[in-house]
Amino acid sequence: MGSLFSSSDRPSPLLFISALLFASSSFLLGLAPVSESATDFKTLVYKGCAKQVLVDPSGVYSQALSALFGSLVSQSTKAKFFKTTSGSGQTTITGLFQCRGDLSNSDCYNCVSGLPILSDKLCGKTIAARVQLYGCYLLYEVAGFVEVSGMEMLYKTCGGTNAAGSGFEERRDTAFSVLQSGVVSGHGFYTTSYQSMYVLAQCEGDVGDSDCGECVKSAIQRAQVECGSSISGQIYLNKCFISYNYYPNGAPQKPSPTGSSSSSSGSWSSPSGSGQNTGKTVAIILGGAAGVGFLVICLLFARNLMKKHDGEVGNGSGEAPNPLRRGRGRGLRGLTPG
Repeated sequence: MGSLFSSSDRPSPLLFISALLFASSSFLLGLAPVSESATDFKTLVYKGCAKQVLVDPSGVYSQALSALFGSLVSQSTKAKFFKTTSGSGQTTITGLFQCRGDLSNSDCYNCVSGLPILSDKLCGKTIAARVQLYGCYLLYEVAGFVEVSGMEMLYKTCGGTNAAGSGFEERRDTAFSVLQSGVVSGHGFYTTSYQSMYVLAQCEGDVGDSDCGECVKSAIQRAQVECGSSISGQIYLNKCFISYNYYPNGAPQKPSPTGSSSSSSGSWSSPSGSGQNTGKTVAIILGGAAGVGFLVICLLFARNLMKKHDGEVGNGSGEAPNPLRRGRGRGLRGLTPG
């Protein structure tokens, strides 16, 4: 059988090396973690607007509110929670913001910076307003506004899919039990996972650890009653909130907008952000090791091709080797994933 390539048309081993290096670099790039969409934490969850409109013929309240918003936004670059007042006497306005505990400072700022405009758009000029996004919320109240109890439920949402009879309630209640104690030891923020159940809790920044635990306990009890066997839910009380998600078919590769972890191990993950960071580090190390191993295999394969090429050129025959007759498939078998 004649050769498939003439000596001038035969592909150079360098071409194989280039192709293999390109494949290995593509493999390594495929290991890079997918970042969470920046729009997830800016998604609106709910709004609470006072019915009473702010009467402000002189513009004093508007000035105080504008100054308050400016102070809150500027502080969001360096803090996850900040509470302050603006104005004086009867025109005093108290306001605060809080970001989810696992947001970076830049994400916190990006979340909070849009809240003043959104508050005005959703509520207008009222004596009190609260706007809750997935990643942060803003609240302001004019002096004299009647505050509600810290345990009062402001908003709830329950997923439409139920998981009754599959051991879901046991997993959920076990996760809730650890969440309640974890948010106390975590000083107001805690997230963890257990057998595909992902839970998160956060209390308002000025709530003490003991009161925080009681608030989260109340939110958990409401979730058990209000959401029943629903596989997901969010309960927002005045001073705390919880969220949970159950993935019976395995977890997604990125966190959900509610801030749940993406680990799918059957045991407890580390609390708060430390477990997520550790998981990312392990993934990077393992991915890097796999990529290096793949690259070494590619280089050995290319080296073998080079040796064959040199031997064939040195035999003086001048005949191009027939790839169908020599070493068929060995390289491909060596690179086939297990």
